[in-house]
Amino acid sequence: MLGQLLSLLGAGMVLLAYLAYQRGWLGREDRLFNGLNAFGSGLLAFVALEGGQWGLILVEAAWCALSIPPLLRPPRRLWRT
Repeated sequence: MLGQLLSLLGAGMVLLAYLAYQRGWLGREDRLFNGLNAFGSGLLAFVALEGGQWGLILVEAAWCALSIPPLLRPPRRLWRT
């Protein structure tokens, strides 16, 4: 039951990030976009570990790993001082 809830939460986060990107609400460098992708795909990979679903683990772990570097970059300044 908890695994199902976590997987639904993770899938919802990834899909929300995709929707926001497609609609132009978020860009690929936005922290929220990458945070939703990293956390959502991390949840999905975690749940897939329990079931031994190696293909899903690989895809979600890679998705998570690719979303982390933009989160580690310093935030962009919106204006110059």
